[in-house]
Amino acid sequence: MSTEPRRPLTDPVRRRLVPVVALLLLAPWAAECSWGGFTLDDFLPVLIFLGPMYGGAAILIRETARHLGAGWPTIVLLAAAFGVLQAGLVDQSLFNPGYLDDTEYADTRAAAEATLVPGLGFSLRQAFDYVGNHIVLTICAPIVLVESFLGSDRRLRPWLGRTGLAVVAVLYLLGSLLIFSDSGRKGFLASPLQLTFAAALVLALVAVALLPRWRRPRPRRARRAPHPLWVGLVVVLVHLGTDLTPGWPGVGIALALAATVGGLVAYWSSRADWGQRHVLVAGSASLVTAAAFAYLVPPYSPASPAAALAGDVAVTVVTVALTGGAWWRLRRTSSAVHVAPS
Repeated sequence: MSTEPRRPLTDPVRRRLVPVVALLLLAPWAAECSWGGFTLDDFLPVLIFLGPMYGGAAILIRETARHLGAGWPTIVLLAAAFGVLQAGLVDQSLFNPGYLDDTEYADTRAAAEATLVPGLGFSLRQAFDYVGNHIVLTICAPIVLVESFLGSDRRLRPWLGRTGLAVVAVLYLLGSLLIFSDSGRKGFLASPLQLTFAAALVLALVAVALLPRWRRPRPRRARRAPHPLWVGLVVVLVHLGTDLTPGWPGVGIALALAATVGGLVAYWSSRADWGQRHVLVAGSASLVTAAAFAYLVPPYSPASPAAALAGDVAVTVVTVALTGGAWWRLRRTSSAVHVAPS
């Protein structure tokens, strides 16, 4: 977590806008393309139409945390709030039982209905998937990757001032309104009770995310953090274990795994030698796993085997380039620091 006080925005505007644009484009790609949801031909339309909403949310969440001097607990909680907002209030896929009926995932409806929450009419299995994917793919992984490409002097500092934040907020609202339109919601409108529940949950998550406790320095533990590779393997366990069994037992296992791994990563992050390499591996492990499993899942719309394979290969190339480039950048920065004259 960041313990540095907020510093003024003194970098040139162009230099500060580069990571903003990168995050604006990376968030929608990670959210919808990185796991095989679209073919290669659809990548550009996804960036254009979903960039303002997904990218705008990622920028606003990142900037809120960095302006407050808060760290990853705030980012994760705000990402969860965005996931509920998106799935519960914007496209309302959380409450629409037929949301995937016109896609290649129509056969998942029965499994989803096996974990319906009484009285609220939504699947806890789908809620875990929808909100969880927004946390790790839409928000956290893109922020981790973009920040890892930056030097340590810029990584935890805000990129935008009030004017820039206002522009991004308008982009996000316009993008969300586009999806909230009748076609984006696929003609479905949740009940007042469902909308109230989702709105209350969003507000509760935001309130917890903004608590002052996340901005207080945590005591560092003397013990060494594990190698970054072990951190990544632990995160991957959540993905491998979420589909072990269907129904309520499967949801219980998934929630228990997510809570255990989240607590373990939080515990490790308090150790003295925890650094950006650990953060990079913890944040990008979900993206790498999604790219690996992209070959096993179909895109939303029917596509030829060649088109689907081309999209999956493109996902692999982009993921390897992003994660490999970020790791190389961190190693280069670390080496430069070690050889710098005192």
